[in-house]
Amino acid sequence: MSDRIADSEKKGLTRADEVRLAIEEDIFLGRLRPGTRLDEESLAQRFNISRTPIREAILQLVHAGLVEKQPRHGAVVAPLKLHRMVQMFEVMSEIEGLCARFAARRMSEEEKQALKRLHDASNAHMKARELDAYYAVNREFHEAIQAGSHNEPLQEIARGLFARLAPYRRYQLNHPSRINDSFDEHGGVVDAILAGDPEAAYTAMRRHVTIQIDIFAEFVSIMGGNGIQ
Repeated sequence: MSDRIADSEKKGLTRADEVRLAIEEDIFLGRLRPGTRLDEESLAQRFNISRTPIREAILQLVHAGLVEKQPRHGAVVAPLKLHRMVQMFEVMSEIEGLCARFAARRMSEEEKQALKRLHDASNAHMKARELDAYYAVNREFHEAIQAGSHNEPLQEIARGLFARLAPYRRYQLNHPSRINDSFDEHGGVVDAILAGDPEAAYTAMRRHVTIQIDIFAEFVSIMGGNGIQ
């Protein structure tokens, strides 16, 4: 078992998660260019694991739109389609904005305090620039607001979109100062929800999600474009 995978298990990640995160990094940093074939055998040797978690990781990457299946070629790295991401973030901003609006109206006091604790917990990770740890709490933060909407159909849509956009949301945190700005934006959302102000919560969350696509696009540009369309 590789050191990376051993470390990932300590963090509660599966082997498929470890492989997926490593391939995401290779794609975003330009080490895997669009059109590059992902060979299961080579990846299994690289990570010193069986092909089963490799296949699971590839399926996750296909679902996220970072990899596509092609006839006779198998799984290949897909081009990063900026216009598609913009459209998805536009929808996500509205969906999560609605979640925040309903959460401000419907969250119990216990749920509000749990949300505040998540925000407070992310502060130490932000100050230490522990991006992976911050992103893990960030995901819990968004999931708590989605659950706090107490609207099951809305939660289902939000979860699906969040999963599709997760790689992009995670990597935009590498942009200089982004983690600090993200924390501050979360603070605005928390303040509005605690105050029971639905419109302020909607506006703060919508702005938080919308700004991420600009940050991600700029980050990709700085890293060399990596075939973005």
